[in-house]
Amino acid sequence: MKAAIIRGYGKEVEIADIAKPDLLEDSVLIEVHSASINPIDNIIRAGYMKDYIPISFPFTMGYDVSGVVVEVGSKVSHFKKGDEVYSRPTGNLAGTIAEYTVVNEKEIALKPANITHKEAASIPLVGLTAWQALVTRGKLQKGQKVLIHAGSGGVGTLAIQMAKQLGAYVASTTSTTNVDLVKQLGADEVVDYKKQNFEDVISDYDLVIDMMGGEILEQSFKVLKKGGTLISIKGQDTKELAKEYDVQFDSFFMWPSGEMLTQLAQFISDGVLKPVIDRNYTIDKTQEAYDYLQTGRVKGKVVIAVK
Repeated sequence: MKAAIIRGYGKEVEIADIAKPDLLEDSVLIEVHSASINPIDNIIRAGYMKDYIPISFPFTMGYDVSGVVVEVGSKVSHFKKGDEVYSRPTGNLAGTIAEYTVVNEKEIALKPANITHKEAASIPLVGLTAWQALVTRGKLQKGQKVLIHAGSGGVGTLAIQMAKQLGAYVASTTSTTNVDLVKQLGADEVVDYKKQNFEDVISDYDLVIDMMGGEILEQSFKVLKKGGTLISIKGQDTKELAKEYDVQFDSFFMWPSGEMLTQLAQFISDGVLKPVIDRNYTIDKTQEAYDYLQTGRVKGKVVIAVK
């Protein structure tokens, strides 16, 4: 089968013919229609995570998939051949930028019928990250105030919509060119970081969702009320700052969940959560897609059309 692979850390993506993955008894074989790419892909490809997420080469790229079930394992009970599904497979079963991929049954959900495979493929990793940050970790409640950094990014575009659906007052940071997009997604207040420091105009918030780390993460403590919560996906240790500002801090890395994807699918079916796609590339142009992702100018997601 055709797949987008790397043969070593720091290597460019190449399209190669590799063996179809073996079906496992608790998994399904998916004919991939679309996949999408995420910043973590380039981080892993560069070797920055090799001590935490070891991979073997050749390694097939991709952590998001939407496609059709073509075969089911002997212990699979919730899915059948012909089901249209989407998923963020676990790390060791990644490799979705390929004609076929194998995914554990617990990490799959039925694709919402009202969106395309291209749109569905853009959702899983960023959608799960946003939901887990806001709900599972952040415990966002109706009427609370939340600041979502990088509102035009993959996580941010979905997190804003989710937070509004949960009844929160939402502020977000973005650049000048993306202010209108972030407003259209539902943000009540938008801070253009090219013109203002968010910590000068935002205050007394219940929750901050950070996707940036570094100085932005550190300045974010200033906008929280006492007892507020800061959730980050950057893995940075800021326990001392949390103690200083008398707030809660949590850093996490998203985990796959078919159950949560089913919840998100309901939001999508109801029309209250809409994918945001910047560009769509064919599988043969996967390296170009990663080059564009690396620019940091992506609005929403970059999708790879496989079928």
